[in-house]
Amino acid sequence: MPLITLSAPYGAGGSQVGPAVAERLGVPFVDRAIPTGVAERLAVPLRDAIDRDESIGGWLTRALLSFGQVTPVLAGATPAPEQVLTDDAFRQATEQVLREHALGEGAVILGRAGALVLRDQPRALHVRLTGPEVARIEQGMRIEGVERTTAERHLEETDRARRAYVHHYYRCDPADPRHYHLVLDSTALSLEACTDLIVLAAHDR
Repeated sequence: MPLITLSAPYGAGGSQVGPAVAERLGVPFVDRAIPTGVAERLAVPLRDAIDRDESIGGWLTRALLSFGQVTPVLAGATPAPEQVLTDDAFRQATEQVLREHALGEGAVILGRAGALVLRDQPRALHVRLTGPEVARIEQGMRIEGVERTTAERHLEETDRARRAYVHHYYRCDPADPRHYHLVLDSTALSLEACTDLIVLAAHDR
């Protein structure tokens, strides 16, 4: 069964393309279910897993999103031991959820550094949706139905948090095309065309 990881910054349309691809291929779209699975494995409240999803914990998320400061982790310093343990447990639980889906009936997995976690899965297709910031802001406005200033803020906050997540856990840049089999500018191509191309590539893969 098809297994696709989908990486998409703000305004690239991942939350629209992912479900459309999953429906076309007849496999689950895995996004919101991931925090639930992580919470079950760690025996923590779902809210805690949601707060940490695609972030690096509340302390770093607040610094990144509210203050825009470079944190000790990104500067190369070592955080407190309890934070390391907590972060590692969260990473392991997230990876376990992704691998369980990879071994199951197939899936389209959005985010969570799926291309890195599942890079050794021979049947996986790793896809990146992207586009210039200005074009992603405009597409984000259409998708969310928000004004430009709101879309600009969402782009800055979301992109920064996702880059920090991948850098912190995997020391990689999520925009590096070497992680993917297929990279599409989903602001130059319609989201429908991107869906078609991913489905075609999945069948070929």
